[in-house]
Amino acid sequence: MLSMPSDASETIAAKRALRAELRERRRIRPAGEREASAASLTEQLVAITSELNARTVACYLSTPDEPPTRAYLEWARANGVDVLLPVSRDDGLLDWAAYDSDDEGEDVLGLPVPLGGIVPPIRVNEVDLMLVPAAACDRSGMRMGWGRGYFDKTLGSMDRRPPVYAVVYDDEIVDALPREPHDQPVDGAVTPSGLHRF
Repeated sequence: MLSMPSDASETIAAKRALRAELRERRRIRPAGEREASAASLTEQLVAITSELNARTVACYLSTPDEPPTRAYLEWARANGVDVLLPVSRDDGLLDWAAYDSDDEGEDVLGLPVPLGGIVPPIRVNEVDLMLVPAAACDRSGMRMGWGRGYFDKTLGSMDRRPPVYAVVYDDEIVDALPREPHDQPVDGAVTPSGLHRF
């Protein structure tokens, strides 16, 4: 079990080391394992969307090492669910773009983004469900991202926060994670094996 650091500098160092380990685990995850989990993850994402009767969802375009979201996004578009996707900005904040075509570009971090138009930032306050990327989650609902703070800032500033679920692999739900005051919790996690509520 992960030991909890006692001060801020130890917390930062512990998170950095854990992120490096998780990034490497994702990088070497066998392609067959990734492919096998893709269909079940899509089923779970559809299930939480349907359960919450979500008509507008904030999600993201997954990178090759992340749990795949693209089949889910195609399902959402085909079933009349409006989707907003994040676009990273230089100032550490997120813009949002509508997912209305398969055309993609890259944002300032080199992450995939839709080429559709940016919507007014207030629109993210209107979503019924947020599906966010994460490096890991713990069983208390603490989410650890990749260290840039984009989603923590967004979640911490929302007027009306909808249910928020991190999308991770099953082995990325752990007993406890190091945390800092700005870290924002999530309501649950979606993994290939199921929905986990915290």
